[in-house]
Amino acid sequence: MRDRLAGAGLAVEVRVTGESRELPAAVDLAAYRVAVAELLVEVGALADVASTRARQVLIDERLREPALAAVLDATPQGLIGARETLLLEMARYQPNDRTSAGDLSALVRIYLLSRIDVLWWQDAPTFVTDDQVNGSAELVDLEWLRRRDLLRFRYQEQPATMLGRAARGLRRRLRPDATPHTAGLLFRRARREVVALLNEIGREFTALAPPATPPLWVTSLVRSAEHQYRLRRLGYAAMLPSGHCLGYSVDVELAWFERFGARDTLAQLLLSRQEAGELNVIDEGQAWHLCLAPTARRRLRRAYEAEMGV
Repeated sequence: MRDRLAGAGLAVEVRVTGESRELPAAVDLAAYRVAVAELLVEVGALADVASTRARQVLIDERLREPALAAVLDATPQGLIGARETLLLEMARYQPNDRTSAGDLSALVRIYLLSRIDVLWWQDAPTFVTDDQVNGSAELVDLEWLRRRDLLRFRYQEQPATMLGRAARGLRRRLRPDATPHTAGLLFRRARREVVALLNEIGREFTALAPPATPPLWVTSLVRSAEHQYRLRRLGYAAMLPSGHCLGYSVDVELAWFERFGARDTLAQLLLSRQEAGELNVIDEGQAWHLCLAPTARRRLRRAYEAEMGV
């Protein structure tokens, strides 16, 4: 990979784990995001089924433009692999009530912007199985932290039994807007850096949001690749590879905060962190997907250790 990237121009070195890797300096994420937004307008104009061939031609042409090609070619799949995967995702797309991709444009947006996560963390190991997530020393138990009042955000776990699911359903019928309408976390575990990030965002959101606004709400954290495939079979827009399966991506609720007049406040807070280079942000409708940038990892690890006294 080093030889291929060296041929793309000057390179900038970033530290991810104990080793260094190189990314091409030609990668301009701001330009990439603008190019993705422009592509989405054209995809939307070709949304009908009869335009399948026209959409394929459009994708072929646009992904070769420098702003898009530079990012995609620096991912493990490369430009050709990313193109083939995107076209396959589009061919398989079926709208449903579960997916965050409400239409083809949303699917393309989620896929292309999630490639930034993959670009950033391509050297990080994947949590392949549920057992690896539950047994990893790289992850901490959120419930242990919550009981000690060390979290500045909220979450709920997925019910593990039929009785639990029935109780959840009853609470939603009695108080339909008391909490966001999400399945909840399958794994209540997270990387230390991600906990520190969410605590920072949670504190800022509480300070900026109108009075009586509930705390930041997290809808998804680390997932195993095994679980990611389960979500795909259920119809969710669960992309592969995914930052969730590396432990560096989270989803936070946005739509629910509209009723408190706080949605735009949270959105701007997240986009400001993206502009500062600390996050990759993907608008997925009800929830927004966030991925921690490698350049922020060391600062946030230190913040976690200072906050937790370790």
